[in-house]
Amino acid sequence: MNVQLVAVERRLWSGEATMVVAQTTEGEIGILPGHEPLLGQLVEGGTVAVTTTDGERIVAAVHGGFLSVTAQSVSVLAESADLSGEIDVEAARSALRDAGDDAGAAAVAQGRIRAVERA
Repeated sequence: MNVQLVAVERRLWSGEATMVVAQTTEGEIGILPGHEPLLGQLVEGGTVAVTTTDGERIVAAVHGGFLSVTAQSVSVLAESADLSGEIDVEAARSALRDAGDDAGAAAVAQGRIRAVERA
């Protein structure tokens, strides 16, 4: 199936995949080729994992947005996103410690840490 992983500021990844796992407001969902069409809302500070047809695993921290699924494609449209390989985990841990009462900043930092751990 064709997968597009896009954030407002850039396209992070696109290509053919065998599976996509995403965290939505309804829970974590796995998508395989031929999945029933659906539209899901991504959670703040969630992750999306894509298994490519070559067996590579692409993991991204996503911050809000939507997941759109058809029988042949998956589009992840995030408000912002970071590929796990681009994340400075120590900076994310520091941001989490410094977030205090800012739930949004804490969710973003937790999502970045989770993405690195899942990669």
